[in-house]
Amino acid sequence: MSESAENQSDFFERVWEVVEEIPHGRVTTYGDIAEYVGTRAAARTVGWALNAAIGSGLPCHRVVNRKGELSGKLHFGGPYVMEDLLRSEGVTFTDDGRVKLEKHRWRPGDTG
Repeated sequence: MSESAENQSDFFERVWEVVEEIPHGRVTTYGDIAEYVGTRAAARTVGWALNAAIGSGLPCHRVVNRKGELSGKLHFGGPYVMEDLLRSEGVTFTDDGRVKLEKHRWRPGDTG
């Protein structure tokens, strides 16, 4: 494995460890995860890590973009699956379909 591929693999593993910790009924952002694992500029790479983990049992549906939009929703088998999963956990949305981040946002490292 090349050093670049090894670094990416390590990054993906760290992302998956964070995603595993997102509490039920809470969400975090790609940028929050990227910042926690090393570099805020890697938010897009967090998305790649999540795409690689779809179907793994990790709660990838709990990761939204910085505006609370469900930018990864098409990776869940239908356009409403991600929203339905979040709603089933009690996550609420604004009238324009964004997660109410002020109520549901969890940042890696938070205790609650």
